[in-house]
Amino acid sequence: MTTVNDDKLFRKVMLRVLPLAMLGFFLSYLDRVNIGYAQATMSADLGFSNVVYGLGAGLFFIGYFIFEIPSNLILAKVGARKWIARIMITWGLISGLMFIVDSEWMFYLLRFLLGVAEAGFIPGILFYMAHWFPASRRGRAWGIFYIALASSGLIGGPVSGFILSGMDGVWGHTGWQWLFVIEAIPTVLLGIVILFCLQEDYRKVTWLTEPERDRLGSLLAAERVDEAETPLRKVFTSKLIWLLTAVYFSYNFALYGISFWLPTLIGDLGITDTVQIGFLSALPSLAAIISMVTFGYLSDRAGERRKFIAAAFLLSATGFAICIIAGTDPVWGIIGLCLANAGALSIPAIFWSFQTSMLAGTALAGGIALINSTGNLAGFAAPYLIGFVKDTTGVATVALYITGGIMILGAILTMTVRQHRAVATAKDLPSELVSK
Repeated sequence: MTTVNDDKLFRKVMLRVLPLAMLGFFLSYLDRVNIGYAQATMSADLGFSNVVYGLGAGLFFIGYFIFEIPSNLILAKVGARKWIARIMITWGLISGLMFIVDSEWMFYLLRFLLGVAEAGFIPGILFYMAHWFPASRRGRAWGIFYIALASSGLIGGPVSGFILSGMDGVWGHTGWQWLFVIEAIPTVLLGIVILFCLQEDYRKVTWLTEPERDRLGSLLAAERVDEAETPLRKVFTSKLIWLLTAVYFSYNFALYGISFWLPTLIGDLGITDTVQIGFLSALPSLAAIISMVTFGYLSDRAGERRKFIAAAFLLSATGFAICIIAGTDPVWGIIGLCLANAGALSIPAIFWSFQTSMLAGTALAGGIALINSTGNLAGFAAPYLIGFVKDTTGVATVALYITGGIMILGAILTMTVRQHRAVATAKDLPSELVSK
């Protein structure tokens, strides 16, 4: 009997499964938050206040929330390849249509429709990856996967700055109009590629040997709970799920507060050149890449999720505190933003490893979708709050206090979640998720 080396097996799986998923995630986040780079010139051209911008940025998440669970359940029925391709093509087209925005209501409508189109993508990808990686391997896999989230700022910031500056006035259109069109095209093209190239079932791939397929199947089966034992209706009444949703909401509050307002927060430090802002916006993303890989590796090695999630929350809270103390000092302000972003972006990969070790089958699909959609409502609250505070006070200091406090709350909530073994069986599941 051939012995399979697990490390070699999962290196092979990562090299085959992660690239397309990461590129899709990169583009999804770039299309979602590129209005942060367009905000200054777009708002000036169209006469948008900070409140209008914050509301439009946040309306994405209302559409996302309404359609997230139905979208993810459809994905579980029709398969990841077809549904993820559909999601990417439609959201790419709608993102490109931001080119035609000429009023507040057009802005609100297209942002809402963008959320509708993208609903189900991230939980769909996570659900897809859970069928390739057992819980004991997900921290590292998702730590690498979430590099795409940070990379969207690392690469997207400078690229967006160049587009805004270099394309302004080309063929009579503004830089922010070109920004939406140019950054939407790769999304549509990748959606077409995924339709033909995404591999869904490890049992059918030719790049794994038969012993490797058997080994992967046995590792996944060892932690799989019979779908009939985890009915979807139990998810919606689970105290555990709603506690995890509150933790995820806390993380998203910081994530989208930073993402949608990062260029503006850097501008508040006295930096006005769009290219410089683009490059400086990349620094918090670079810090996050280093942090999220480190947290994911250490979490897997220690076999511990909860304490590392709490530590990441506190690192982010420390960053926000430094931003407040720094005032308009650009050096300390950037350091604070780097720490705030590094802590926030280190949370999701460990969090999803923590959460998916507790659920399986339909409960896995529904649980991911419920936590992700409801938690993402923070993406509506945070941008609107910061916009309101800036319009009211002229600075974002109060909003930074609130965001830092929510990160501390996230750490406290995380430590109240009962720890589970990395590999879950029916007896490991909380009673409310197991039918009697």
